[in-house]
Amino acid sequence: MEDIQQSSNTLFVLLGAILVLAMHGGFAFLELGTVRAKNQVNALVKILVDFSVSTVIYFFVGYGVAYGIGFWVGADQLALNHGYELVKFFFLLTFAAAVPAIISGGIAERAKFYPQLFATAVIVGFVYPFFEGIAWNQHFGVQAWIKEVAGYEFHDFAGSVVVHALGGWLALGAVILLGSRRNRYRSDGSISAHPPSNIPFLALGAWILAVGWFGFNVMSAQTMDKISGLVAVNSLMAMVGGTLATCLIGKNDPGFVHNGPLAGLVAVCAGSDVMHPVGALVVGCIAGAIFVYMFTLTQNKWRIDDVLGVWPLHGLCGTWGGIAAGIFGSKALGGLGEVGFLAQLIGTSLGLFWGLVMGFVIYGVLKTVAGIRLDPEEEFAGADLTIHKISATSDNDLNW
Repeated sequence: MEDIQQSSNTLFVLLGAILVLAMHGGFAFLELGTVRAKNQVNALVKILVDFSVSTVIYFFVGYGVAYGIGFWVGADQLALNHGYELVKFFFLLTFAAAVPAIISGGIAERAKFYPQLFATAVIVGFVYPFFEGIAWNQHFGVQAWIKEVAGYEFHDFAGSVVVHALGGWLALGAVILLGSRRNRYRSDGSISAHPPSNIPFLALGAWILAVGWFGFNVMSAQTMDKISGLVAVNSLMAMVGGTLATCLIGKNDPGFVHNGPLAGLVAVCAGSDVMHPVGALVVGCIAGAIFVYMFTLTQNKWRIDDVLGVWPLHGLCGTWGGIAAGIFGSKALGGLGEVGFLAQLIGTSLGLFWGLVMGFVIYGVLKTVAGIRLDPEEEFAGADLTIHKISATSDNDLNW
């Protein structure tokens, strides 16, 4: 019986890893549909190579940093419990690799390829697993300290803060240091429009991400005995809440609408196991509103050229999700309890601070040492980050 349970757990986590792996295809198509046509191949190559670098670095370094477990043993040891530890690594790798995929969307269309791969290695090898170990593996006594101060530990069931907020705040530093795309903001005060190049591809990316997200959230239980249908339904309610909010506030704009479900899903990750479905719906609606308002504000008022809006979508909606778990997870609002607002505020603040600081440090050093921005000629031509060059194919490409 125990052997059957162990094999079931292995299969359960493996299926989750495959679903989240599919989400990386969603990241690719979301970026592909948003960037200009001359940069589409760039987006596809970048996401795949980033994932490959993440795999190697997380296997040899990052997983050990977070969990103190290495794979420097024989295959007979790795095969114990049907290789459960290996598929757990695979599952958590897909989370770690989501962080550079998030950053990719913010720095699209003007970042150098190889410096970004180096940043990916540092982020997945150290920056992400350092905070992952604090939040999910009791490192450095931080959770114990938060519990002593606030009465509860910081709760982040599926990574609103650990994955999404961290990735979004890292991206903000990268985007600011990189600067806007050429001719995006003109000296006369006008803004050059850069609309999505392919709405069907953008929509496909959003759908792939939304479907895979049920593996992201539900399989975060990591064992069959902890699986909860509450997580699945809360994810669904937050997804539709984000969609409806962005449709209404964004005035049917397809770019907003297809990012709406993602905003809701980002926000519900942290508390999906403790909220009531109505609470999850509200959390998703608020996240959708945050995305529309903050994307518009950052692009048009603050002139931060975050191409896919990853700071509003992941950074801010993830931050909201971490705090929302402490509000809507409480028994007073129909939740299961065992979460606290102050604990969530402290843990979330630590995550976003770590992400913001490390974003400026990593990309600041790279900017000084190697440069992080394409040359003007390469950027205008749509150079695929030193891999492949594509000339603009139409007058529209040039006007965007």
